[in-house]
Formats: sequence, C-alpha cells, structure tokens
Amino acid sequence: MKKLESFKRVIQLFLAGIGLALQVWLFSHFYYMYYAPEIMRKLPFWNKGHLAIIFIYAVLLYMFSTMYGAMKVGRLKAAEVAISSVISTIFTAAIMYIQICLMSFQIMYPWNYLRMVVEQMVVGAVWIVFASWLYPHIFPARKLLLVHGDRPIDEIVSKFESRKDKYIISKTMNVSEGVDKICAEAEERYDGVVIWDIPAIERNNILKFCYGKSIRVYIMPKISDVILSGAEQLHIFDTPILLNREYSLRIEQRFMKRLIDIICSLILIILTSPFMIITAIAVKFYDGGHILYKQVRCTEDAREFKILKFRSMREDAEKDGVARLAKENDNRITPVGKFIRKCRLDELPQLFNILKGDMSFIGPRPERPEIIKQYLESMPEFAFRMKVKAGLAGYAQVYGKYNTTPYDKLKLDLTYIENYSVWLDIKLMFLTIRVLFTPDATEGVGDEQVTALKNSAAEEKE
Repeated sequence: MKKLESFKRVIQLFLAGIGLALQVWLFSHFYYMYYAPEIMRKLPFWNKGHLAIIFIYAVLLYMFSTMYGAMKVGRLKAAEVAISSVISTIFTAAIMYIQICLMSFQIMYPWNYLRMVVEQMVVGAVWIVFASWLYPHIFPARKLLLVHGDRPIDEIVSKFESRKDKYIISKTMNVSEGVDKICAEAEERYDGVVIWDIPAIERNNILKFCYGKSIRVYIMPKISDVILSGAEQLHIFDTPILLNREYSLRIEQRFMKRLIDIICSLILIILTSPFMIITAIAVKFYDGGHILYKQVRCTEDAREFKILKFRSMREDAEKDGVARLAKENDNRITPVGKFIRKCRLDELPQLFNILKGDMSFIGPRPERPEIIKQYLESMPEFAFRMKVKAGLAGYAQVYGKYNTTPYDKLKLDLTYIENYSVWLDIKLMFLTIRVLFTPDATEGVGDEQVTALKNSAAEEKE
C-alpha cells in the first residue's frame, strides 16, 4: 500500500510537472526571442544570467501553483486545477514582466508578452484537462466503507459522489452493528473508511484499528478536534501535554494584522475608487434608491458595527423585518445587483470598515445579531468564531461556499483561528482571488432555508 501511494504521488507530480515545464518552455522561448537582446544592450551579462531569469520564473510559477492548487492534478476537479493554473500564470507573468522592465530600464512592448501569457494559459489548461482524464484511468477510484451514526448521511454521500473519479461509497454501516464487525469488513474489502459522526469511543477504536492495519481513514472532525488542531505541544518531564491557549491572537500577531489591514485597505481604496464610482452611479440610476446598504453586524467579542455594501437588492427587500440570506435566483436582487454580486463589487465599501478597524481582510464573515441568536440556539459553539475580528473574506469562504452549512463554516473558521499566522492571512488573501472565478461560491442558500441554518436544526448538532 505504501509503495502504491508513493507511486501515485510520483505520477501526480510528473503530470503536474509536465504542465509547468510546458509553460516555462514558452516563457523561455518568448524571453530569448523578444526580451533577452534588449536586456543585453542595457545590462550585459553572460548567458547564465538568462538561465537564472528562467529559473526564477520556474520557481515563482511552482510557488504560486502549489499555493493555488495547480499541482493537485487528479486530486481536485479539472476545472479547479485549470483555474488555479491560470491565476498562477498571471501572477508569475506579472512579476517577471516588472523584472524584465527593470532590467531593460524601460517599459517593454507588452503585446508579445500578453500573447505569451495567453498561450501559456491555453496550453496549461489543455494539459490539465488531459492529465485529469488520464489519472483516474491509471488509478481507479477508491472503494470506501462509510461508518455512520444517527445523523443523516445523504449530504456526505453526495459530496463523495461528486468525485466519482476518486471515491466510491461501496457500502454504509451503522455503528450499532458493532466495532468488531466494522473493522473486519474494513480490513477485508475496502481501500478506506469514512467515519461520519459517531460516538467518540467507537470512533477511537475504529481509528486505532485502521491505523494499525494501514487503512486510510476519512474523519469528520468534531469541534473539539478542530480546537485541538492549534494546540501547542509541551512536555512535563516525560509526559506529552497539549496546551490550548485561552486567547486567540498574540499581541505581535494583532499588531502585524492591523498594520497589513491599514496599508492594504488604503492602497485598494485608491486603486478601486474608479470601480466604486461607476458602481455607485449604476446603483443610483437603476431605481433611484440608496447607493449604500448599511446593516448591523457583529465582530470580535460580539461588538456590533454597521457594515457597508453597495445595495444589490430592492429597497423593500426586508420590509417585514425578517433577516434572510439571499437564495438561489432570489427575486429581491436587482439586475445591477446580480452583476455586482457576481463580480464582488458590492463588497468594496467594506474597505472603509477595514480601515476604520471594525473588520480585517481575513477573518470569519460578520453575521447579523438576530441570525447569530438563531445559530446559538442549536450551536452554542458558534460564539467561538467571534474570538477574532470579522473579515472581508476568510477560511470558510476560500474552502467553502455561500451555502455551506453553518456547522461546517464554524469548523472552518475555528481552523483559521486555531492555526493563525501572518503567512496564513497572506495566503488566504491570494486564495480569495480564486473564489472570484468559482461559480458555486456565490450561490444562495436553498429554498427551504431562511438563513444558512436548515429548518431541521438537529441536523447541525454533533
């Protein structure tokens, strides 16, 4: 099994590496044809200097590809990997274009460079589609055994079935059938076990058995598991101890986070001001209503503030006073609103909330007090996400989507809180760009939902 997994990893890296190599080759071709001669006239150096530039390009492309997931051929959907590859190419090309201009002491003619970038994106996307088709033909989908308790399993089964190229839920077993029977079944016929919401004692016994037999396990973590994920490892003499701190961010982390928020919000307010002006005019001209939509939300320690957005719904969207999240194909959203929500232009005024200090760039999305009250009735742990300042985007937005259940969003937000670092903030800021190109990230909640909490609150409990 270990040899097979190692071989799969080698094939995955090989397929992803070919895609990177093709893009690096295209860059080197255009570089030597259009830019190397100009650089040599202004900054003479031997040929190894050109090779160094190509090497830097390759390293940058690899770094961005790793960060965005463009290296995960066969693990993510082909469309997700292709989008990640396009974004990685754009960022890498932009940085190297600036480098080339600096080395040649002039603004280089951009059209050939743009042609190169387009060709790279097309070649990269085509190769990823082919590699994503080839990978499951080499390595068939894993046959999995799903072990569950009383909680409905339709949701998790549908998520695994969305990747039939990787997973096949061959059988489901209720934990009431007995741990011994489940372990015997897992060892005999399956490539992995999915543990879905079962009591801790049975879960631990199954997990330890699978670990001892080198059987792959997929576990739905409980809130306590997520909290412990950020614990510090200590040793009291010869006894290992996990320290879970009583506070979230250390003082130096708070200082750096606030500094980044101030600098980035000022820069982005200046850069996006033309878009904000055009959006404001469009919202006003459509129905003559208010340009901005102000709403009370909660940030760190449940402190209330007024969030700013460009209005995307009718003026009377909540005339009955009931708080509702947007639904799929919500008729309250205006035509202008649909466009600015799709492009995220409605969120731009929140840059002023960030500059003021009510919000941060990265953090759990701020909720309305009345919706938080609903969540707390069935999930008292929902209050944990307010241990840090609310954010324009967050872990749950990058790795979830608009209609991800609040229980799963809570676990994602807690993962961010418990594993916080300045680098994680920077990484999530870059990854947020990918969300703009992901359609399901903007979907509304289902018709049966008033908020993101389903009518059956029991489904959200552990």
